[in-house]
Amino acid sequence: MALEYPEDLKYLDTHEYVRLDGEIATIGVSAFAIDQLGDVVFLELPDVGDAVEASETFGTIESVKAVEDLKAPVSGTVIERNEGLIDAPESIAEDPYGDGWLLKVRLEDPDEDFELLSVTDYRAQVEGEE
Repeated sequence: MALEYPEDLKYLDTHEYVRLDGEIATIGVSAFAIDQLGDVVFLELPDVGDAVEASETFGTIESVKAVEDLKAPVSGTVIERNEGLIDAPESIAEDPYGDGWLLKVRLEDPDEDFELLSVTDYRAQVEGEE
């Protein structure tokens, strides 16, 4: 099965993605990470109003295989978290780039240049890991 990597996203080398829309960033986990983890059974996410810092851990994703830290691709304040995934974490695999987002964050500084990978660079990285 070929995994998708949407062109409009930026990626961390730890498999989180971000979709930037002005000062709002939507953060999630790539299809590659979900594929590697297997069945997701638990998510720990920050609360609305919490701050996240670029490259710092903001939560965990747990599968039947492993527990992995989630790293923030950007810095800002959580304005929304995907409560549906807290209740049904396994549903992240159905649509990781759509309904499977984790957090929405208001950027601390919309002009900050975060160290993110383009889709081309990220695809090259994960194809090296397969």
